[in-house]
Formats: sequence, structure tokens, C-alpha cells
Amino acid sequence: MDKIKILAINPGSTSTKIAVYHNDKSVFLKTIRHATEELEGFKKITDQFEFRKEVILKELAHADIDVSQINVVIGRGGLIKPVQGGAYQVNKRMKEDLEKGIMGEHASNLGGLIAFNIAQSIPDVKALIANPVVVDELQDVARISGHPEFERVSIFHALNQKAIARQFAKSRDTKYEELNLIVAHLGGGISVGAHYRGKVIDVNNALDGDGPFSPERAGSLPAGQLVRLCYSGKYSYDEVKKMLTGKGGLMAYFGTNSSYEIEVKAKNGDEKAKLLQDAMAYQIGKAIGEMATVLYGEVHGILITGGVANNKEIISYIRNMVGFIAPVFVYPGEDEMSSLAMNALLVLRGEVELREYT
Repeated sequence: MDKIKILAINPGSTSTKIAVYHNDKSVFLKTIRHATEELEGFKKITDQFEFRKEVILKELAHADIDVSQINVVIGRGGLIKPVQGGAYQVNKRMKEDLEKGIMGEHASNLGGLIAFNIAQSIPDVKALIANPVVVDELQDVARISGHPEFERVSIFHALNQKAIARQFAKSRDTKYEELNLIVAHLGGGISVGAHYRGKVIDVNNALDGDGPFSPERAGSLPAGQLVRLCYSGKYSYDEVKKMLTGKGGLMAYFGTNSSYEIEVKAKNGDEKAKLLQDAMAYQIGKAIGEMATVLYGEVHGILITGGVANNKEIISYIRNMVGFIAPVFVYPGEDEMSSLAMNALLVLRGEVELREYT
């Protein structure tokens, strides 16, 4: 197959990103914005299925892209059951779990569903997802919390972390499965993972559990103080949840989740902004140090990615903290579309196994 044509679909809460790749080259990229009034009539995320699919097909037609010539369709992995990292064919069981929202409702659940529907209309074309946020490769010892009522779970930026790890391995002319890496994704949420020979054997729950605070997540909090706050009668369950995810971190301190705004304030002499920016970098450095011990100090590289990785002050602070562990490499921003396309390409070239969801 000389030129593999890939359609990638990434639904977000208020937008849908679509891209077409010829092998690893992007030939079409579009972010479709959805107005609030367009979506407010849908009770559940899955009710948006037909609406979003038709918008995608319309945009592709408008760009003169012949869907019948696509070789593979890959969607952003949704909240399915915990799985090993890799690419999965969307089968009947996965389709049912995405429709039910077995692990929760999120716009990304539509990725696999729409990919499956479009692939069904093209002869001999598969629908895939790759490295959803529920990738779980934790070693057993990392699951123990300290009380049987609680278990540490793996929810993190698996798609970008693994894509950057593979990119790094390729640049070193080796395989991801032969390296020990620490990958820190710095975005609206922050996840720091210990990658041991192709598996993320430990990582913080970047959604609502632990780790460094971020632009909009509180991260690990003092447990006793959190319990007292929960039972103070001042806040509802939903309000406390928002403190942890959405209105935590920089958002709680400054009323904005823009790390760039805080960076500008810090550069202009705002002492509070400088302290909080340093504190976020400090916690990221600590988390990287923790993961170095998970890998027994055998670390081939520390990779830092995500939007916040554009902040040179934060990167400098982290590098000064952890540079003694291993060389630090920075990959600013994130490109979910190229990550999806890369996974589809690896499958069609036979370089990675296509896994079955059970």
C-alpha cells in the first residue's frame, strides 16, 4: 500500500477536530466549533452522534475528500473499560460500552462510535481507537493506596505520552519497548508517567486524584484538611468536585486557567504569580523524582510535553530540579491528530499489533 489514507476524528466538548493524513503527512485539518445552542438540546453525549457525524461528512465533502478512498478511520478513545496501551479495533462490545458510557460520559466517546459508522460504509475498512485515557498498565504494587476502600487508578494523557515516547525512541534509532522514560504531560491537567520498556507502570490520576496541581486541577491535597472541608457544611458534593477538577490549581488562585497569563504576570513582577508558577514547577519536579525511583534510577530520558511546556521559566525550574536524573527533552504543545494518525499507520504497516477489546 503505497499511500495510506487515514481519517482521524477527535470530538471535544464544544468542538470536533477532523484530519486526513496520507501516510504521516497531514493533507487536511479542520476544527469544527459547536455553538452552545447547537448542543443544548441533546440530553446525553451519545444523542449528538448523528449531528456530529453529519457535520464531519459535510466538511469532508466540502473539502473534496472522497471518503470511499479512506483506508482506515481512527477516533479518539473514549471512556471504555481499562485497557493495555495500543490500538484497538472498534467491535460490538466496545460500541456498546461507548454507547452506555460504562466509565462515564465524555465527548470522546463519540470518536469510536462515529469512526465505526463511517468505516462501515467503506468496504474492508476498519475503525480504530488508540491509547484512550483509561490505559492501565500499572504494576500491582502501584495500585495500593493505604486503605482497602481506596485503590489508585490509571487515568492520564496516554495518547500524547505514548506518542511522544515513540517519537523520542525513533529519534534515537531504538524502540519504545527498549527504553525507560519519564514522560510529563503539562496541560489543563498534568500527568507524570514511568514508562518501563513500553508500559506505563506508574502514573498519577490526572483527572481528579493526585499529582501536581495544574492550570485547573488541585492535584494532591492535604487529606485531613480535605475531609474537614467536606464535612464543614459549607460546600456541596458538586462544589467540592469542581474544586478538585475544573476550578482547582491556577484557576482557584487567579480565576484563570491560562498558564500564559500567569507567566506574563510573573515576568512583570507579580510576586504571587511567580510563587505559584514556581510551586507548580516544583510539584512537577517532585513527581518526576518519584517516578525515577519507580524505575530504580535507570532512566534514559525525561520527556516534557503539553501546552505548558511552552513556558520556558517552568521548564528551566524543572530542568534544574531533575537534570541530574537523566537528560531532559522538551516537546512543547500536543498534537492529538498526528498521534492518532501515527497509531493507525503503525497498525496498517504491521509495526504494532491491533488489539481486541473484550
